[in-house]
Amino acid sequence: MNAITEFISTYNLTGVLIGLCTFFIIGIFHPLVTKGEYYFGVKIWWAFLIAGVATFIAALAVRNIFGSICLGVVSFSCFWSILEVFHQKKRVEKGWFPKNPKRK
Repeated sequence: MNAITEFISTYNLTGVLIGLCTFFIIGIFHPLVTKGEYYFGVKIWWAFLIAGVATFIAALAVRNIFGSICLGVVSFSCFWSILEVFHQKKRVEKGWFPKNPKRK
């Protein structure tokens, strides 16, 4: 693992790797919001809150800067997803996304 850290440091890749991880994390949250609202409705916001608080605390506890930053991005993506779930509900009401016929 030390060789990988040395390689990243030597070629100054930390910023690029953090950007790449941020890109993937945000990309993962888009379908989580749409599928979460589809199957559970807006009550899924509690799961995003709990996950956001847990990853926020983990980001504070992790000593590795790369891991801490990635956990921070996950944390604030969870917090942002709370708002997006309610926006998703409005998008479904407008007919932009399918409504789950099994959920009332």
